[in-house]
Amino acid sequence: MDYKKVAEEINQALGKDNIQAAAHCATRLRLVLKDSSKVDQKALDNNDAVKGTFEANDQFQIIIGAGDVNNVYDELIKITHVKEASTADLKAVAANGKKNNPIMAFIKVLSDIFVPIVPALVAGGLLMALNNVLTAQHLFGPQSIVEMFPAVTDIASIINLLASAPFAFLPILVGFSATKRFGGNPYLGAAMGMVMVMPDLVNGYGVANAIAEGSMNYWHIFGMNVAQAGYQGSVLPVLVVAWILATLEKFFHKRIPNAFDFTFTPMLSIIITGFLTFIVVGPVMRIVSDGLTDGLVWLYNTTGAIGLGVFGLFYSPIVITGLHQSFPAIETTLLADVARTGGSFIFPVASMANVGQGAATLAVMLLTKNKKQKSLASSASISAMLGITEPAIFGVNLKLKFPFICGMIASAVACVFIGIFHVLSVAMGPASVIGFISIAPKSIPYFMIGIVISILVGFITTYAYGKRHMAVFADDDTRSGEAAVEINEDPEAENSSVEDEVLTGPVNGTPISLKEVNDPVFAQEMMGKGVAVIPEKGIIYAPADGELTIVHDSKHAYGLKTSHGAEVLIHIGIDTIKLNGEAFETNKKYGDLVKKGDILGTVDLDAIKKAGFDSTVMMIVTNTNDYESIEVIDTLTADRNQGLLALSAHYEN
Repeated sequence: MDYKKVAEEINQALGKDNIQAAAHCATRLRLVLKDSSKVDQKALDNNDAVKGTFEANDQFQIIIGAGDVNNVYDELIKITHVKEASTADLKAVAANGKKNNPIMAFIKVLSDIFVPIVPALVAGGLLMALNNVLTAQHLFGPQSIVEMFPAVTDIASIINLLASAPFAFLPILVGFSATKRFGGNPYLGAAMGMVMVMPDLVNGYGVANAIAEGSMNYWHIFGMNVAQAGYQGSVLPVLVVAWILATLEKFFHKRIPNAFDFTFTPMLSIIITGFLTFIVVGPVMRIVSDGLTDGLVWLYNTTGAIGLGVFGLFYSPIVITGLHQSFPAIETTLLADVARTGGSFIFPVASMANVGQGAATLAVMLLTKNKKQKSLASSASISAMLGITEPAIFGVNLKLKFPFICGMIASAVACVFIGIFHVLSVAMGPASVIGFISIAPKSIPYFMIGIVISILVGFITTYAYGKRHMAVFADDDTRSGEAAVEINEDPEAENSSVEDEVLTGPVNGTPISLKEVNDPVFAQEMMGKGVAVIPEKGIIYAPADGELTIVHDSKHAYGLKTSHGAEVLIHIGIDTIKLNGEAFETNKKYGDLVKKGDILGTVDLDAIKKAGFDSTVMMIVTNTNDYESIEVIDTLTADRNQGLLALSAHYEN
């Protein structure tokens, strides 16, 4: 990499004299800009050295990669004459004069909580949809499948059991994820979730009837009658409970001596949270939750097709703001009590919006002569049709503007149609062309007609407008005044030096998927594939023989070039660079040769936890493209003495 050239290109793309402060961590440039609207995002996207960009905490972050980011940073400092800053300094500069947006902060919290548990809800939702197909009447005939073929009755029963579990025990899932997000022990959060769905309590779905019939059981505590009510399918109550639990846990961690902390902190946190749950939080939040659900149902029933059309028109712009990340909480509430709500109108709207954007992107693919744009549009359109719209929206449609607007119009028209026929989902699933599996059986035909309408309107309007304005599709594959490289390079041209290899655990603990990590750089695999580990002890080991290419000044990250050619990044914690090395000790330095299992350094996990940071350790193969596959081979335990990540090299035929 020509570091000086890359720095010049980045500086030019950011805008003249637009950098207010600059720092870097192990993988990315962290910048505070004077005016983010001056950034030439297209130039950054077209830069081969830039692996991605995003904004967080008022910082514009440019992902370069381990081993290169420090060199690019040095050149950028020389070019701009901006004073070097620590990440703590950068945070202070970013916060100075900036007002926090409480709404976006709240949305970010909801996103962090619900994104990790969505797979469980989707699995349950799809199984519920399959059960609906097996048991619904008038779908394939006057009788349901189980009535026509009694032999499948028990199969349907098991499927229903599997489908119902994630929703019936939803407080356990939310309790685990939310407590982790709020900085507490997620297992204590799961325990509180279990408390809220104990069989001894009146089932949450029957609480209203039990109160109305006078059959509700009560505890008599301090002169108060406390309802023995369960919270099956609840969302809002457990969110508040998780926050209280995490807050209490952190409070006691700081005040109870270490000798007693392990024993008494969990007990005190649980007992206090438990009493507050049933006496105060549960009853109040049940009223709020029921009111929110009733309000949404009233709004849908009152505004009908027109209101749904307006929602469909603005759904994609909502995706841009990130506000859609709050919808799973609302949708889960609607689906948790289908008998009362009838289902969710959010999922059908999301499906129409996603497909509309995908159809618009497909039209762009047929119109453009730009090879890179055509390649991106082809894959992005398929992705959007299957429910993932970010590549289509941010990579294609927004840059050209009119395809995005055409996709919005398509969604609005389709949503008016499905609103007329009251199309609702009865389960969570992929908001896409195959979303019919989550729709109430009687509404599936109308859902599919809505999908067709969205595709046709999105494609035709985009294609027609594009044909009349072909100038926007000029072949502009240029980068910094130079001709762009054709996208036909041999992917195996530069990987002849890598060999098959197995990496051991960089720390002892529990492996988790990178997608569960609360950092978009790692979760979206921008740096490469790998694995994350929730550490049990704070000793960091070398996962293979090799040479240390990175030992970060703050001691929170190591880079290793293994003897078999793998370039491995070990990143300890999330945003722990802000600790400035206070919780870390290192035994090695840059250029040291290490053996598999050697101790690289140590980290004080308690200090990280008390400082409010996530201690998850990430092991990333930054030259992922040199390998045919990178697979986690032990999902139960990470250990210095056993294989954790298998790297399979490309081989020429």
